Amino acid sequence: MKFTQGIRQKAPWELKDSDVTPEAVFNDRRRIIKALGLGALGASIPGQVQAGIFDLFGDKKPSQFLTSPLTYTSNLSFTGNGTTTPFNKITTHNNFYEFGTSKQDPSENAQGLSVDPWKLVIEGEVERPLTLDLDDLTQMIALEERTYRLRCVEAWSMVVPWVGFPLASLLKKAGVKSHATHVAFETLFDPEQMPGQKSRLMGGGIHYPYVEGLTINEAMNPLSFMAVGLYGKTLPPQNGAPIRLVVPWKYGFKSIKSIVRIRVMDKQPPTSWNQLASHEYGFYANVNPNVDHPRWSQATERRIGEGGLFSAKRINTQKFNGYGEQVADLYSGLDLTRYF
Repeated sequence: MKFTQGIRQKAPWELKDSDVTPEAVFNDRRRIIKALGLGALGASIPGQVQAGIFDLFGDKKPSQFLTSPLTYTSNLSFTGNGTTTPFNKITTHNNFYEFGTSKQDPSENAQGLSVDPWKLVIEGEVERPLTLDLDDLTQMIALEERTYRLRCVEAWSMVVPWVGFPLASLLKKAGVKSHATHVAFETLFDPEQMPGQKSRLMGGGIHYPYVEGLTINEAMNPLSFMAVGLYGKTLPPQNGAPIRLVVPWKYGFKSIKSIVRIRVMDKQPPTSWNQLASHEYGFYANVNPNVDHPRWSQATERRIGEGGLFSAKRINTQKFNGYGEQVADLYSGLDLTRYF
């Protein structure tokens, strides 16, 4: 729990309607779109990263971008169906507005983020509220590697080898009550470490702390994943250290980073981008090539690889980001053009 001058910063689910932040100018997203020219668990094999702490960024200081090895199994049911995006692209092309709105800002501004000690609170409509520390996050539930496709709402994509555990496994430890309907997630609120939370301009106009949410059925789906690492190492700060959510059939802004609180609820929580611009960013945010963003098409995407963004291969976007077989039944009878 974070305090400023002795006052706890309220999460959005505690807000009154009058407190909701009005729509702001999304300069970074408009700039990239203008440049683009756009109007189930299976068998595992054992694996352990053998390398020590490493640094892949050349001219960066040795103390930066350091990550530690994790022990995990590789889940062969999740291979991403594509060439894995290079580590140096995954870690330097990010949206993490707490550290700035340009793609390079998080890698440059997040390196002072302290993740030890860390507390993750699980509360609300649960039988056994939990408070977990950093060791719990990597040791309480066996870790596995899953390679998922990541589709940004800005029409670019990556293929990322995450290390973590199913969200459902964590929620089951807390004991979700039968009347629960949704799960809310909250990012760390610490303006001293996260400069975007201090400056409305630098932070994109978001009301912090950043929050996201899922229905309980989405949260319990086997694809929903809590990541503590990528490429076999602990998460770099710009990628959401020490723990983040990954929901691969949804646009990337749903995969909230640096989580400190999970609240199981009996109603739908307000979420950050939906509050800021509900006509552009829906609560569900399912990847859907047939439902355009108000300012650009979602029919295609640029898959980031070795080169720059604008040399990236353009591919057709798949509904639910290609995970329809696993998740389409969650939305049976739901009009996805209305509930986008």
